Amino acid sequence: MDDRMHSRGSQETFTKAPAVPIDPDAIPPEPVRANFPGEEPPEGLRVGDLGPGTEAEPNIRQALLGEPFDDPVAPGSVRCVACAHRCVLRPGRTGICGVRQNRGGWLYTLVYGQVVVTKSEPVEKKPFYHFLPGSDAFSVATQGCNFHCSYCQNWQISQAHREGLVPSSRNVTPEEVVGEAVSAGVRSIAYTYVEPTVFIEFALDTMSRARAVGLHNIFVTNGYMTPQALDLVVPYLDAANVDLKAANERFYRRVCGARWEPVRDSIVEMRRRGVWIELTTLIVPGLNDDPRELRAMAEWIATAVGPETPWHLTRFQPAYRLGDLQPTPAATLREAAELAREVGLRHVYVGNAPEAEAATTYCARCGELLIARSDFEVTKWHLVEGRCPRCKHALAGVGLEDSPVAV
Repeated sequence: MDDRMHSRGSQETFTKAPAVPIDPDAIPPEPVRANFPGEEPPEGLRVGDLGPGTEAEPNIRQALLGEPFDDPVAPGSVRCVACAHRCVLRPGRTGICGVRQNRGGWLYTLVYGQVVVTKSEPVEKKPFYHFLPGSDAFSVATQGCNFHCSYCQNWQISQAHREGLVPSSRNVTPEEVVGEAVSAGVRSIAYTYVEPTVFIEFALDTMSRARAVGLHNIFVTNGYMTPQALDLVVPYLDAANVDLKAANERFYRRVCGARWEPVRDSIVEMRRRGVWIELTTLIVPGLNDDPRELRAMAEWIATAVGPETPWHLTRFQPAYRLGDLQPTPAATLREAAELAREVGLRHVYVGNAPEAEAATTYCARCGELLIARSDFEVTKWHLVEGRCPRCKHALAGVGLEDSPVAV
């Protein structure tokens, strides 16, 4: 759902799941807001096991954003309002994400500090091109996700609970994450690889400590947050790259098991509240590559988010249950980028396709080259105090005043 362990430059590789070709018209719609959409908890996470916060289960903590739900058939039910699924959980049940559970009438997170990824990498890999360009971010992730995209690049951790996998992990505190980030010399911490909303408690505790030592916080997210979750996160959130899957309800329901409207609303609200926004769309052949839909998506971005919003178009690589599909043709990526520019988007980038890559930032007013990149590194920097040296137009973004390269 978010920055990909394969397609955005990580060296990590995994064994592929069995490939199952999927016709988009054959994907059965999944009830998105069923009364009880949760699943039975996996062995070892059932009510009656060792309680939260014990030495045996340091990752089990009472969760934020849970509220009682009156169900006469199942007393003790709770509703989780961390994401727009708003799962109603009977005692013992876990939510769609697989990592939030009703234990004895209270909502718990099952992954507090149980991280599967901690590493430093260029912020351009997230991808962010207008936020602290040329700097490094310290990536953090647990397992679990509230989407189940058929083409997920990170399915081994995002869909672990569905696939019966147990990813390698280690238990860390927020203080330890921040300490590791400081030692790595990064400028930001990225909550990424899976949807960070599902581990919002650990993210928030880390974000507040990161802010205290001068680090920035960035989300790589599917945007499926509730207003309640945004209220908690936004005071500590500096930037978000939202994985914009498509701009229509049909795609979100059939391919992701979600809805388009909450994503749209989250993007607009974060932008309104001062969070720097970049958007990424993985173009999947036969699923979301229709030129008319891509044009409509670009028009929505230009009008609702702003014409200088960076839009990253990336190549699909066969993955998870779409292992038999072909990678996105370079011509499709080029056409999508051109459509976006035609409707007024000023900063359109193409990634994960060397023969079609477009990673250079140009002035939105006069077209002057401002930032050149190669392999996620800034190689040229022509900005002067964040402005075009020719026409003095300010480039939209954050942290553009100082050059990360010798000029």
